[in-house]
Amino acid sequence: MLSLPVAPPSTAAFRRNPALFTSPNSTFNGIRIAQVFPASSTPCSRSIRNPRSLSVVMMAKREEELQEIRAKTTEEINEDIIDLKGELFMLRLNRSARNEFKSSEFRRMRKRVARMLTVRRERELVEGINKRISRKLDRQWKKSIVVRPPPSLQKLQEEEAAERAAEAEKSA
Repeated sequence: MLSLPVAPPSTAAFRRNPALFTSPNSTFNGIRIAQVFPASSTPCSRSIRNPRSLSVVMMAKREEELQEIRAKTTEEINEDIIDLKGELFMLRLNRSARNEFKSSEFRRMRKRVARMLTVRRERELVEGINKRISRKLDRQWKKSIVVRPPPSLQKLQEEEAAERAAEAEKSA
């Protein structure tokens, strides 16, 4: 047998909402049911005190990151963009090979690349470069990129080389 829990009448509040008229001739005004909880008994009140404080912290981190990006030269920004795109490629390889990876890294890296591209475009606008010339310069820049492994892959290669050297010393 199916049983439904029924709240005592003191915990539920019924309010009429005049904005919910279905038609001008209808007598139905609509009823909005609001559950009333004491502040101490709600499960969410303990974990999240102020949801806006979390967004304020996130915004501060973004602003800090933007200041850090704006402090770099355009060439440094271009190098960082190349490195981050290489890291994104490595993440895609890890995902396709079903290796362990953090899925949140995709979004974080894409957003970081977008911030860098935004700062680069802001600098172009200050210099007076219009959109058409900017796209042309961007195509030239992409063609001039020298392919190199991303920093994470370089680090792995260095570690493997160090392990091989250690094994060679033990065997010799």
